[in-house]
Amino acid sequence: MRPATADLDIATVRAFVAVTEDRYFSEAASRLGISQQAISKRIAKLEADLGVRLFFRTRTGADLTEDGRAFLHHARALVGIADQALETLSGRRRSLRVDVLDTRLASVDVIRGFHQSVENLAIEITTSNGLRSARGALAHGSVDAALARVSGTLEEDLRYIPAYLEPLHVLVGRDHALADQRQVEIERLAGSTVWMPGNAPGSEWADYYTALGAAFDIRIDASGPDFGWDYFVEEISAGERIGLGVTERTRVPRHPSTVQIPIVDPVPVYPCALLWHRQNHHPVLGQLIEYVTKNFRPFDPRHEWLPEPDRAAFTAPPKSVHAPSPNQAR
Repeated sequence: MRPATADLDIATVRAFVAVTEDRYFSEAASRLGISQQAISKRIAKLEADLGVRLFFRTRTGADLTEDGRAFLHHARALVGIADQALETLSGRRRSLRVDVLDTRLASVDVIRGFHQSVENLAIEITTSNGLRSARGALAHGSVDAALARVSGTLEEDLRYIPAYLEPLHVLVGRDHALADQRQVEIERLAGSTVWMPGNAPGSEWADYYTALGAAFDIRIDASGPDFGWDYFVEEISAGERIGLGVTERTRVPRHPSTVQIPIVDPVPVYPCALLWHRQNHHPVLGQLIEYVTKNFRPFDPRHEWLPEPDRAAFTAPPKSVHAPSPNQAR
């Protein structure tokens, strides 16, 4: 009795077509680059899946049964469609899609550096909502990699390596008491309120700044609305607020009435990781992983500060990690 449904394995269908054309299992196996035992197993599996016998043996090779003849046209069509699909994808040079939180942040500098290191490389930058949206985008294949702080437990198929650590600065107006300082010891911020209108609840960066505030007695004011960087800088220039969320390489809009000052003793650093899905086989992804690995500078606990959950991953240089190759068994 035939099964009501059967999920056909294209490898078994390809084996069936090869035996039909070559008539001998040994010759069909040679054409497919597998053993005769392997092709026999594939035919047996296909017959089991379909619930019919496809061949009978004769002195002149393998002949099709009535069911085999009925299946042959469809089998050839299945193999043809599969070959067309593979040819379409193998000949397509799709851009490497990388997700970043904001194009003004250091993550874009990392991708620009990689782009300059590889000839004829097509890269597409997308911006989203950080780790919360990047996780789904990586799982669905809409992006190939993402740069974000890793917070909480990741899905089993996601992989990551530390990418960079970015020193934090404060942004103040020209009339602020800190404006004439070349650097600000973090203890001077104790008891202060710093303004971060983009500190979205539940985000990985809000979690970081909550930990920073708790460690150094700094209150985070996340009141908004968040109208973007230009609005943020204009508001800082006009009053006594201290702006946080600015890092060393953040491309802050220029304003004649603001000053950006490094924080020291210790230097709080924001951790960013490179994430990808283990089953993503984009041909350039492995090169990006190697580039990030090579350029990573580890956390220095003598002079820098990180939240405890980030320290283990960022203290030691990452091991060399490769993306899965297209031929690797999944």
